[in-house]
Amino acid sequence: MSRYQVQRVLLELTLSLETLQAVKGRLQEAMAEGLSRQTHARATVQMLPTYICSTPDGTEKGDFLVVELRRSHVRTLWVTLAGDGNQSPQLQDQLFDMPEDITQGKGEALFNFIAQCLCQFLDGVCPGDPQQRLPLGFVFPFSCRQTRLDQGELIAWSKGFHCSEVEGQDVVQLLQAAINKQERYHVDVVALMNNTVGTMMSCSTEGMPCEVGLVIDVGTNSCFMAEAWHVEMAEETSGRMCVNTEWGSFGDNGALSDVLTCYDQRVDEESAKPGEKRFEKLVGGLYLGEIVRHVLAKLAAEGALFGGGGVPVLGTKDVFKTQQVLEMIDDEAGLATARSTLQALGLAPSEQDCCHVQQVCRAVVTRAAELCAAGLAAILSHMCQSRELEQLKANVGVDGAVYRGHARFGEILQRVTKLLAPECIATLIPSVDGGGRGAAMVTAVALRLAAQRREVDQLLAPLWLSPTDLQHVQALMRQEMELGLAQDTNVQASVRMLPTYVCGTPDGTERGDFLALDLGGTNFRVLVVHLAQDGIHMVSEIYVIPLAVMQGTSEALFDHIIDCIVDFQQKQGLTGQRLPLGFTFSFPCQQLGLDKAVLLSWTKGFSVSGCVGHDVVQLLREAAQRKQHCALDVVAVVNDTVGTMMSCGYDDPNCEIGLIVGTGTNACYMEEMKNVGTVEGEEGRMCINMEWGAFGDNGCLDDIFTDFDRLVDEQTINPGKQRFEKLISGMYLGEIVRYILLALVEKHILFRGKPSPKLQTRDIFQTKFLSAIEIDGLGLRRVRAILQDLELDASFEDSVLVREVCQAVSLRAAQLCAAGLAAVTEKMRESRGLAQLAVTVGVDGTLYKLHPRFSQHLQRTLQDLAPRCAVTFMPSEDGSGKGAALVAAVHCRATRPPGPLPPPQPQ
Repeated sequence: MSRYQVQRVLLELTLSLETLQAVKGRLQEAMAEGLSRQTHARATVQMLPTYICSTPDGTEKGDFLVVELRRSHVRTLWVTLAGDGNQSPQLQDQLFDMPEDITQGKGEALFNFIAQCLCQFLDGVCPGDPQQRLPLGFVFPFSCRQTRLDQGELIAWSKGFHCSEVEGQDVVQLLQAAINKQERYHVDVVALMNNTVGTMMSCSTEGMPCEVGLVIDVGTNSCFMAEAWHVEMAEETSGRMCVNTEWGSFGDNGALSDVLTCYDQRVDEESAKPGEKRFEKLVGGLYLGEIVRHVLAKLAAEGALFGGGGVPVLGTKDVFKTQQVLEMIDDEAGLATARSTLQALGLAPSEQDCCHVQQVCRAVVTRAAELCAAGLAAILSHMCQSRELEQLKANVGVDGAVYRGHARFGEILQRVTKLLAPECIATLIPSVDGGGRGAAMVTAVALRLAAQRREVDQLLAPLWLSPTDLQHVQALMRQEMELGLAQDTNVQASVRMLPTYVCGTPDGTERGDFLALDLGGTNFRVLVVHLAQDGIHMVSEIYVIPLAVMQGTSEALFDHIIDCIVDFQQKQGLTGQRLPLGFTFSFPCQQLGLDKAVLLSWTKGFSVSGCVGHDVVQLLREAAQRKQHCALDVVAVVNDTVGTMMSCGYDDPNCEIGLIVGTGTNACYMEEMKNVGTVEGEEGRMCINMEWGAFGDNGCLDDIFTDFDRLVDEQTINPGKQRFEKLISGMYLGEIVRYILLALVEKHILFRGKPSPKLQTRDIFQTKFLSAIEIDGLGLRRVRAILQDLELDASFEDSVLVREVCQAVSLRAAQLCAAGLAAVTEKMRESRGLAQLAVTVGVDGTLYKLHPRFSQHLQRTLQDLAPRCAVTFMPSEDGSGKGAALVAAVHCRATRPPGPLPPPQPQ
């Protein structure tokens, strides 16, 4: 009969794998509630941010103080780290007994006592100058709501402490004030943590970061390095942050009701705070002995143990200690321990009684280990999912009397965690002095990161532009625009302000068929564009320009272009039709009329002879005559910036600005003719091609240029030219980032001071990497993958820093672009005598379209700099093709009836 009763109890304490999976799932839900700002207030698992954002990397060096508050002691430590991978830290410590009245009295008395202990300790160990500033880490094993690493308000006392006037107060400030009041040593409290965090940090060494901490002691808790953007209660959005789960309260809302037994209910009822810390009361060392006692009391009352009848001693609280329970589960000495323990209570156990007691102890400890495993599995799976990994490998620092009390606990913890989280490989690492050495690690890492932060900030500071800086750039751009527009000036403007002879934008009434040519690189496009009431219809074909033609004569190039046009017209059934043609010619030109543009220089690999200094439209017409292609009517030559404005103007007549932010950058806008001193006429408006990439070539932007910008400029084919473009456009941003990364490597802040040969290679860090790295929500694992492709062995912290550098460079580019646009829109508003200007910007370019934040930064900064201008941005589609046709269409709308032109009359 007794065996049946014991088996029934053991079954009650046994958890199936399904139940453990359910517990894991519920804990994950509770963790999500704690991480969310919306649900945090009601969460049972608080998931408190610790503001610890890195684990030790082995370079930590120096002397550090630690004060560890324990249940009945204050422990002080002096820890020396040698920067040797934390392999041989030197520790000196002292333990001070704490009078019980201190734990029940005023908070001021508690902190004064801690400060006195610290000063007494320093009297014996502090070498050298007592005036030196000593950093201190404070291990405070109670729930705190932290807002910084060195700031935390006590939520509630536990573990028998009831000091007044402390709950709701910043305990760091209370300790710092008490130390300062002693007026003996200069100690700075730089870090607040609990022993769980210390456990995790003490198990991290060079090349082997520990990212989970687990304590199973009198109580239980855990912490782990979470993705910072998941920790909504903190303001950090990048990198990782250690989260203190406070999982002891898991189940306070009833989530563990199917796990709790009648024995657990009795333990809870007899506790200081019934209904609270339900998970801890199933796992923590303060309670395991009590669970065993209640089980044995019931079995004894049922006659299954100790000869039957009531056993009064089993009604006495705390007669079983958890350490005794752990000793009784041992295979070899467990039965002897059980006998001696029971006999010490005045019992006369039989051999069978001892076996049953051992079975009960094993069941209680096994259940505790399995529940801890469910909790650990929940954390590991959360980390794996949030990092978007197929498999997670993690080191788990473990400490506590329950864990250390018997190997069986750790074995069960390891085995069940593997069953519940098969996608995770967890290595359990016993902590060595988490409260002392671990706290010193936290303090050392905090100081290392603070020092690095100062160096990084100093390095990036020249890239950070204040509102005053941007207003200055805006004013300089406006000044250069005025100089460029002036008819006669003794000062050469860096912004050319070239007239385009485009005097109108589309109004939507344009109709007919038009040809368009697009020459801007090794490929050449021919298009036919049909403008109808139901929209724009286009057909195009791409033709390759052979290298021999790119480097040949003008006759060869333009003859090839005419051959392509003829081929296209034949394929489209347009042979013999004389359609108005718009020509996008994306090379530097001086425009002398809508259909007249003199080439100033070749770029993009072209070196065709006989073209520079000549009208490219005339060269095209001469080629048509040579080829006897008489059905050619070139009415406009434009660049891609003007084409962008015109292509968007067809859909939005309010579009009067064009902007390109891609490989290069440029802008154009509709200026009042009265302000264009380089062209005769006062009425109407004309589109001005700013060629603003050269803004600053006269030195007016020297204050904005950083050392990194100068390095980039010196390595280009045109040093000192296109200086504004070199701050903004996609061709150069990756190079700026590369030089900054090299500087960080040289300072041993990045990649452990070890650059790869690839990082020394010019243009290896492409601007597309900036776009990829800055994508919102992109896991830093992918950032590391990008860096690994460049043969850079990047740590997690390296990835965070690389992202920060990319963000600084792209933000500055967007802000400078906005300053330029602000000058344009404000000039338009003032020239038109408007209190408010509403205008649309047609915009194109890969940087604007593909970078995840560029457009947002640009628009926000523009709004700040030009508050009286309501600016709408419209992404352009095929500005160089459709736009050229629309320039031709607007010209024809004003001068000719729509439709194809009659064929030319024979001479």
